[in-house]
Formats: sequence, structure tokens, C-alpha cells
Amino acid sequence: MTIGELAERFGLPAHVLRYWESMGLLEPARDGSGRRTYDASDLARVALILMGKEAGLTLREMRTLMSTPNPMDHRDLLIRHVAELERRIAQSRAAKDLIEHALSCPLSFAECPHAQARIAARIPPAGRV
Repeated sequence: MTIGELAERFGLPAHVLRYWESMGLLEPARDGSGRRTYDASDLARVALILMGKEAGLTLREMRTLMSTPNPMDHRDLLIRHVAELERRIAQSRAAKDLIEHALSCPLSFAECPHAQARIAARIPPAGRV
């Protein structure tokens, strides 16, 4: 298939596929005229790249993971990414709890002990740069 057909199939602009190629994520074959041609293995690579992006991996991380046949060759990268996801999940849960409390609390921020404690905890100590 052509770059336009592949791009349309995934709902992507063709320039994204060209960028991924420049990053080493895609290596399309070329026809006699030098035009890119894509096959089923390229469909799988694009799907994998999109899955990695949805998981929060950068294109550089995806390139590293896809540089060998087995992503488990890069366990350290995956372990670091899981730790980062856990940190972001905890941060999101804390934000959700704060908002849910604000929605259920009849007091203003100035009157609510919970809000005041959260605000005080967010203020850095004096002398901190």
C-alpha cells in the first residue's frame, strides 16, 4: 500500500509516517520509482507505535524497544516507565480526591480544614530555592 493508504487506514497525516521513518521506527520498502510501499508488517509496526504512544512512551523509547525483536531486551526502560506511570497515577488520584472533596464540602477553601491542610502542605519552607 502507499503512504497515503497507510495514513488513511490509521487516520494519521502522511507526514507523521515520514517523521516516524526519519526516527527509524518505520522502514518501508521502495518501488521502482522510489515511492514508499507498506505491507502487513508495517501495519503491525504502526499499530505498535500507536499503542506505545498511548502507554506514554516517547518515540525515542519506542525506537529503543523496537530495535530488537524482543522488547524484553530493554527491561530497564520498561521498569522505569512503569515507575513513572505509578507516579503519575498517584498524582492523578490525589488530584481527583482533592476535587471530589471540594465538590462535597459545604465550606469554602478558607473555612475547610482539609483544604487548608493541603494548601499549607504545598507551601515550600522559607529559604528553599
